[in-house]
Amino acid sequence: MDWFYSHRYTIGIVVGVIFGILARLNMLRTDYRQYPTYPHGKIIHISLGVIAAGLGAVAVPALLDKNYTAVTFLSLAAQQFRDVRNMERQSLTKVDELELVPRGAAYIEGIAMVFEGRNYLVIFSAFLASLFSILFAWYWGVLAGILSIWIAHFFKSGKKLGDIADIEAVPIRMDGPDLFVGSVYIMNVGLQDSRSKIQEHGVGFLIKPKNRNSRVTLANLGQRQAILHDISTLFGVYRDEGEPSLRPMAKLDMNSGILGVLLLPQEQDVDKTFVALHRVPVLESAVRMPSEAGVNKNKGA
Repeated sequence: MDWFYSHRYTIGIVVGVIFGILARLNMLRTDYRQYPTYPHGKIIHISLGVIAAGLGAVAVPALLDKNYTAVTFLSLAAQQFRDVRNMERQSLTKVDELELVPRGAAYIEGIAMVFEGRNYLVIFSAFLASLFSILFAWYWGVLAGILSIWIAHFFKSGKKLGDIADIEAVPIRMDGPDLFVGSVYIMNVGLQDSRSKIQEHGVGFLIKPKNRNSRVTLANLGQRQAILHDISTLFGVYRDEGEPSLRPMAKLDMNSGILGVLLLPQEQDVDKTFVALHRVPVLESAVRMPSEAGVNKNKGA
């Protein structure tokens, strides 16, 4: 009987580790932001994923054998993954100093938090696959592993800008030295050369919040900077160091809550830019829900 359970434990651990690694691979992608970098950034995160998968898979036999002391190593793992978050934050902050259009602190914190959270999703996938393999049979573990990967994929990404706002392409115009995107005032441009370049290369968009929660989210400076960084990464930016007038900007119409966005892409394709704006991630740190506050609910009662 001991051999039987030992054999099932081995199968469960193997199945759990496999599905934990598959879950991490499913959540690991080098996209247009080029992060994590290839290949060394990926090697680091895959290695951490293997460790997380092993922790999740081994936790099941430890619990079934009532070896509760052994499960405490999960708390050590949690500390290690928090260190990973700090490492990502520090690395991205250093890199951000060299960007023509920086990510901003809120975007960096969001990326760091994502990489920590995905290791916990790997532990969850490995734990679930290992549990079902040991308690029932290996094929039930495989089924549970597939389900856990689907759940992890569901939690991999959050809302996009298109979910919380309506986006409209509008012309930019100069009223003397004053620059407007639609009806939203952006800035004063003193040099005639800068005005000509902005009119030649600039494109404008109005981002209209769908509700009061979206309005507060769009007002967040970190969310605005994320919009500018993502689009500049995708389509380039027509500027260089030491040219403060040639930089993408996002200014808020304080009366309506509409966000006017001035972009200076090297690749001027309004249709592609329109689609890309809808796909900009909504930062978790920027999300605000004032409508859920009790005082606001009572106000409408």
